[in-house]
Amino acid sequence: KNDIGEEIMIERQFIAQKTKEFFIKKYIEDRLKGVGISQIRLKKIPLGEKIVIFASKPSLIVGSKGANIRELTRVLKTEFKLENPQIEINEVKDIFLDANIVAQRIAASLERFGSARFKSIGHKMMENIINSGALCVEIIISGMIPSARAKSWRFYQGYLKKCGDIAISGVRNAKTSALLKSGIVGVKVAIMPPDLILPDRVEILSELLTKVEEISSSSKNREIVSEEEPKKTTKKRSSSPRKKKEVKTETVVSPSSSTSSNTQSNTLSDNESKTIEEQQ
Repeated sequence: KNDIGEEIMIERQFIAQKTKEFFIKKYIEDRLKGVGISQIRLKKIPLGEKIVIFASKPSLIVGSKGANIRELTRVLKTEFKLENPQIEINEVKDIFLDANIVAQRIAASLERFGSARFKSIGHKMMENIINSGALCVEIIISGMIPSARAKSWRFYQGYLKKCGDIAISGVRNAKTSALLKSGIVGVKVAIMPPDLILPDRVEILSELLTKVEEISSSSKNREIVSEEEPKKTTKKRSSSPRKKKEVKTETVVSPSSSTSSNTQSNTLSDNESKTIEEQQ
């Protein structure tokens, strides 16, 4: 039971910390509206809390002689009970590649010029994003623009990933709303940055590239040793027919037969001698 109680207390602490961070970000966004805030990060440091603000117009956040920063730090100390809040401001270089700043600009222009010019606003913003080097852009404006019925218009250019890990981590998404006389108009922006590497991207080289690698002495010695080792050859069994076994036969000569042969040889020798004498 004690372990369960400790886990519940830890969960409550996490929830309280995240809700506090959410309200701090919401207050800063409402207080610095129109400055072009991209994102707000909160960090815990040994000296206190550090708040990093990424914006397109940092001079408006600082104010004259740092008056806005001092007022903001005072409110964070008193209302949100931060010990030593330190505010850091960073400038966003490519404002048309940041989805949050683009969505805020579209909403501000809709509030300024009305919903009648939403097409020109969408096309102009899409052109600026593509010219800044984005691979793809998608802008969706939904609401009563400008008719009495709600509808949604989609401005699209390029090749946008809709699924997979790239759609989650690579594509920059942002949502915001604009308050008009006819009602609230929603704005959605999705941008694929130029430095995003796609898995199905193929580059065809005009010339062949030759790669030269330096071989170390140890690798050379290994190659020489491997070449000197004899290769083991496996002898295949030849499918030659089996040799027939030779059967040895011995002839036994009887004594009677041997005497007859001797007499025959003697008669032959006598006949030969007679013929020689007649010839002489």
